Amino acid sequence: MESAVVANDIRRRYGERLALDGFSLEVPAGCVFGVLGPNGSGKSTFLALVAGAERPPEGSLELLGEAPSPALRARIGTVFQENASDPLMSPTEYLRFAGRLFGVPGREAGARAAQLLERFGLAGRASDRISALSGGMRRRLEVARALLHRPELLLLDEPTTGVDPEERRLLWETVRAERGGATVLLATNDLHEADAVCDVVAFVRAGRVVATGSPAELKRNLRRQTVRVELAPGREDAAARVAEAAGGEGVTQANGELMVTTDDAAALAPRLFAAAGDAIRGLRIEEASLEDAYFQYVRRRAGGST
Repeated sequence: MESAVVANDIRRRYGERLALDGFSLEVPAGCVFGVLGPNGSGKSTFLALVAGAERPPEGSLELLGEAPSPALRARIGTVFQENASDPLMSPTEYLRFAGRLFGVPGREAGARAAQLLERFGLAGRASDRISALSGGMRRRLEVARALLHRPELLLLDEPTTGVDPEERRLLWETVRAERGGATVLLATNDLHEADAVCDVVAFVRAGRVVATGSPAELKRNLRRQTVRVELAPGREDAAARVAEAAGGEGVTQANGELMVTTDDAAALAPRLFAAAGDAIRGLRIEEASLEDAYFQYVRRRAGGST
């Protein structure tokens, strides 16, 4: 099996809204594959379709070399955005219950649950009620549950939301150690996380895949440097002057910053100060990142989004 997931020209509607609009994607088997896009871009809709092993209303989908079917769900592990655990259960009870749902024999499920709780740093809370666990602990427990039956395809929909950096490191170290040869399909808004953990990523916009490649490949096609400009509060009017001084191309906006990609940041910086120096609160120069590639392909331009 060369591909774990193959989607071709999928369209899916929710009422009048077209959530997937000609969505096509191929996920190589055995890799960590990231699906990145703004909220409402269709990435969670696609993961839900894969998780349910459903035939799409339009287009085609192949999972683990087969057409979607209920039987395939036993070969897939899923972590959704919202925690699914019963707060009145203990972590051990929750994992044993998951084992029964996936047909894991009782003794094996118990041993596997103990192993995963130890690996995820939850052994000391194995008998506590889940309601007493922190948010980060609950997310680790969700990933442990998804790994319990040793799935061939692991779906992670924003698994580290609300997780601190130390817990995030532990989570990903454990996923790498416990997944075996499973393919990981990750939906995330965290570009730094995707750059660090993904072998391949796809950028999604308005229900379509607009670019696919390794993080290195996607960055390779960018101009070499990015100038990040932080404007003073209330001075958003200066964004147009910055864009004009940069020539209007390669300017994006996110998280309160303007980002300008350029071949020569040293020459550009004085022009930006000359155009909008009274409004510039900070300026720094960075090498191209996956974030820069993302905003180039998704095309969030200064002054709005398209």
